[in-house]
Amino acid sequence: MKKIIGFLFILMLTKNVIAQKNILLAKNIIDGTGKMISNSMIVTTDNKIIAIDKKENISKYDKTFSIIDLGDYTILPGLIDAHVHPNNNSDDYQIGHLKNSSASKALTGLKAVQDLALAGWTTLRVAGDEDVGYANLEIRNAINKGTFMGPHIYGAAHYLSVTGGGGDINFLSYEQKTIADGLIVDGPEEIRKAIRNEIKNGSDWIKILMTGAFMTTGDNPQNVHFSPEELKMAVEEAGRRGVPVMAHAHANEGIKQAVRAGVRSIEHGSYMDEEAIDLMVQYGTYLIPTLTIDLYFKEKLADSKALAKAIALANDSREGMYEKLRLAVKKGVKIGVGTDFIGWPADYSAREFGEFIKIGMTPMQAIQAGTIVNAQLLHKEKEIGSIEIGKWADIIAVKGDPLKDITELQKVKFVMIGGKIIKNEK
Repeated sequence: MKKIIGFLFILMLTKNVIAQKNILLAKNIIDGTGKMISNSMIVTTDNKIIAIDKKENISKYDKTFSIIDLGDYTILPGLIDAHVHPNNNSDDYQIGHLKNSSASKALTGLKAVQDLALAGWTTLRVAGDEDVGYANLEIRNAINKGTFMGPHIYGAAHYLSVTGGGGDINFLSYEQKTIADGLIVDGPEEIRKAIRNEIKNGSDWIKILMTGAFMTTGDNPQNVHFSPEELKMAVEEAGRRGVPVMAHAHANEGIKQAVRAGVRSIEHGSYMDEEAIDLMVQYGTYLIPTLTIDLYFKEKLADSKALAKAIALANDSREGMYEKLRLAVKKGVKIGVGTDFIGWPADYSAREFGEFIKIGMTPMQAIQAGTIVNAQLLHKEKEIGSIEIGKWADIIAVKGDPLKDITELQKVKFVMIGGKIIKNEK
């Protein structure tokens, strides 16, 4: 029987499963807006939610609706991860793109996003990827066409880096000519050209490496890399096309410059101070702290030579970062869930919710950070992020109550994306 169920899942993940008219019944609904609803049901037709009704009214819906009784389960909106790298499956990602073709990365990435979908992540934002091509966008396009089942995908194909920055290869001799994993841009005009090419090839976000990085060789995450003129060009050129900018930024000064320039989100924010927090509140800038990746390195890859720098920096900065994140929560910074996913088992990603509770969020606030807050970040709050009439039927369910035990989100039992059921273990 398990083999048959597994085969059916494979079929659902590789074919355009026809959405049905469904009625979902469960003990509780956490709707994403901050409410827990009991004794209710969700009615979906095609890809949208058409009603949220009392269970006793089920008889008014005709027999064309399929009834899915999830019993004592809790229903939630589909989860949204705002920082993923699905084509990456190596601890030494700076050479991964040299070992594997873009076609190979497309296959790796497709498997990764399908696994994430089955784990309840119905929407992803790609924060650039280690690929000289556009594999992550081709995955998105194939899913959108219905060729494969998978999550909604938005984001940037690549990250923009200065020469010698986090997207460059800084450990080879100068005689070696190779392609860096990032797009290397120096000066406003190179940035303008790169952004136009990114948008031409399908990026609906621009990713800039404003500062050095934790995981790369030869650069310092406490250094600011882009000049004010370069940063201004990046935000203005992307904005001219209606495309938001996400800024990888560890260094405090880089965070503040990026916020003032008008980026939509700060990624990581490791060394931010109170002034940077206040600026994010003032400008309405989102913060995606990406806490899960440090847990993964520490728990699963502690002996990796390639990650020695990243692990050491994370250990040194972790306590101070969590202290500042608690302040950011208190001051009202818009903090969203982003895991920095690099190919770990998909159920590991929901560890991020537990870390958000450690920085002072309630379980409800943590859930909202991975649903409605990220939907607002993406400018998609009219479509996703909460269970409301007229929104897409992106719905998950867990066996217990995540408000009492947030680890329930690591054990998603039911997944519907756009009205199509891709997982039902009830």
